[in-house]
Parts: sequence; C-alpha cells; structure tokens
Amino acid sequence: MVDIQTVSIVLASASVIAGVIYYAFQIRHQNRMRKTDLVIRLCSRIQSDDYSDAMRVVMNLEFKDYDEFVKKYGPMFHRTQAFQEVAKSLTRVWGFYDLVGTLLYRRHIDLGLVYDILGVSEIKRIYDKTKPLIVEFGKELNEPVWMRGFIYLYNELLRKEPQLRKTWEKVSLPTISETNSL
Repeated sequence: MVDIQTVSIVLASASVIAGVIYYAFQIRHQNRMRKTDLVIRLCSRIQSDDYSDAMRVVMNLEFKDYDEFVKKYGPMFHRTQAFQEVAKSLTRVWGFYDLVGTLLYRRHIDLGLVYDILGVSEIKRIYDKTKPLIVEFGKELNEPVWMRGFIYLYNELLRKEPQLRKTWEKVSLPTISETNSL
C-alpha cells in the first residue's frame, strides 16, 4: 500500500524536476532570442548610409595586388585625403565583418542566422577583393590576429554554405520571376 506521505514526496520530486526542465528550456530560448537580437542590431549598421558609402568606395577600388594598391592609393597610414577616405571605408567594412566573425567564433551569434540574414555572396566579394590588403596590413602592423574574425567568418561560411543552403531549399517560396508576375 502506498501512503499519502510517499505520494506527496513523489509529487514534490516530480514538480522539482518539471521546474528544472522548464527553466532549462527558458534559458535556452532566451539565449536564442539574445543571439537573434544581436544579429538584428548588427544588421542596422550595414543599412546605414555610412556603411553603404564605405562599401561603394571599397568595391570601386582598383588594384590587383598590394603593391599596386600602394602605388595607386599610398602606403598604410598615408596622410593624403584620398587614402584617408579609402582607409576609413576599409575600416568600416572590415570592422563590421570582423565583429560578426569574432562574435560567431565566441558563439555569441549563430552561423545559420548570419547566413540567413547576411548571405554569403557579399562577404565573399569583399574578402576576395581585399584579401591582399588584409594580409599585408596585418604584416605591417605586426598583428598576427589582424582581421581574424573576418577570416573566420569567411572560412566558416564557405565550409558550411552547402548545408546552410539546404535549409532554404526546404522552404517553398516563389522565385523572383514568379514574384514579379504577381
């Protein structure tokens, strides 16, 4: 026979276990929400006019390698007005992606969410275009971790892009041409 005291102990234990499980799920949910909020706040930076102007400057730079860049725009920390605009633009664009990559590396944000919101094509274009500058500026600064966050972000997106793309293939959304005909 089961007495009332045993039943009350079992119920109390079950209540404690249920509370712990509920609390664990709540913490997990709040962590996801914080990560999502952080990515959304970061995105407001790339929607600013300052960032758009900086991106335009960076993408319009014309050079094949670091030496050609120096001949055309001047050496690092050059004091001309033209170089200052280039340096400011590079810093703004690189800084954003370096920050995203660092947060990703430290697991403060989720790669899937970064991919879903930022994509990969712009990150590839910027990295591929400016890689010689990233490498040489890092050497000139004698800074072994120069732009490591950006490099990490680039490598992770390339490595996991096929997997990440599959998540969107499961969603049945109209294509751009189908949307235009609506």
